[in-house]
Amino acid sequence: MTDKQDDDDAMHTINEGDHVVLKRGDIFKAVQIQSRKKVVFEKQWFFLDSAVGHLYNTSFEILPGGNLQLPTKKDTQSSNDAKEAGMDNRNIVDDGKSQKLTRDDIETLKEKGLKGQEIIQQLIDNSSTFRDKTEYAQDKYIKKKKKKYESTVTILKPTCRILALMYHGREPGKICHLRYDTLAQMLTLANIHAGSKVLVFETCAGLVLGAVMERMGGYGSVIQMYPGGGPVRAGVESFGFPAHFHDTLHDFPICHVNALLAGTLDTSAKDPSTDATQPDVAAQKTTTQLETQERDSPEDPSMVTNETREQSLQEELQRGKEAKAELKRVRQEEKRKRLAAAAAQLQGRNADGLVIASRFHPCPTLMGLLRFLAPSRPFVVYSQYKEPLVECFTKLKEQGGTVNLRLTDTWLRHYQVLPNRTHPVLLMSGGGGFLLSGITVATERSAPTTSSTKLLEEPAPKRQKITES
Repeated sequence: MTDKQDDDDAMHTINEGDHVVLKRGDIFKAVQIQSRKKVVFEKQWFFLDSAVGHLYNTSFEILPGGNLQLPTKKDTQSSNDAKEAGMDNRNIVDDGKSQKLTRDDIETLKEKGLKGQEIIQQLIDNSSTFRDKTEYAQDKYIKKKKKKYESTVTILKPTCRILALMYHGREPGKICHLRYDTLAQMLTLANIHAGSKVLVFETCAGLVLGAVMERMGGYGSVIQMYPGGGPVRAGVESFGFPAHFHDTLHDFPICHVNALLAGTLDTSAKDPSTDATQPDVAAQKTTTQLETQERDSPEDPSMVTNETREQSLQEELQRGKEAKAELKRVRQEEKRKRLAAAAAQLQGRNADGLVIASRFHPCPTLMGLLRFLAPSRPFVVYSQYKEPLVECFTKLKEQGGTVNLRLTDTWLRHYQVLPNRTHPVLLMSGGGGFLLSGITVATERSAPTTSSTKLLEEPAPKRQKITES
């Protein structure tokens, strides 16, 4: 019981080398905790060494030297005593003269070591219009000043929802404007669960791939279909998965799908004799040059020394070239092994799910990858626009092999829930994109079994005659 409790505490404790998410207000940033590494977040720099050993979701104050400390107990008496509020704001004029403290005075307070709460209290005391504002206006003023002067940061454990909020808030173009509620629907519609085999084709910086891996929990297999020269997994690294999660991840280039379907994909090892002859020939040439130089070398010691230096330099260059060629061969062999392993996973054509979220047109990709799914398996396609999915919907209807096709869009709106001021938030996302989902079915009719043949050959039962009384 103690060992299990220690493991649970280690999972929720910040350790060196962990990938974490920094939060300040509604702003997020994913970083990795490294010793004495300066982190810049919201125009402030600090070190994360002091956070090691604390629990996640802990807030820290940023000290002037860049160190972090747990926040002290705030003195809330002064803020509770200032409940002198006006009835309305009609007599308040924003002429810029209500605040007695200047920018230089605030900088002087910072140099004296005053913290954010103390500076805010000074601003309240030196404001000639604060007590005339309504209670709601006072709360809004304090909230605005806290955001500006309080130097606090919260360290969170990376999750699918937090990273989706981070990307959508900072760089939505990198994830094709995929919103976190749409991502949650994709995972549900594709029936992502532990022990399944899932195909993922995405150009969302690895966010969708990481969300699938997080939902599977390190069990099963994920095959990433990637365009270009290699897979992009920046978002996957931000999750900070353990090593056994990456053992379930395979990658396969999308350009080789047609060759795999046609059975012409060559994943066998190449004959290394052709590549090995090139270093041998170069070595023979170098040896011949050295022998010629030794025969023609003069007896002058200085000349011999210079020639020896040139020979050693040429030998070092040759060894460097051979090492680069060997490293290139090793990388090519590793790439070939990964390709062969992913091809072996795909050849069975028994995948349990398909997830597509790409900036490319999804129609040709969907038609090609659907052939790797087993019957009665779900698939889901995300697009920021409706027209590409309408084309996919039409082609799937014409081709057949799918049922329960649905083209949907998501609508999300946040609400501010406070006493006497509950209303929708004015600034909200305009749209969450569109989803096309469905289920595959078997199109080829299998040969009837013996029992079914007998059943078909049996004559229909005769109707009983009704005797007339």
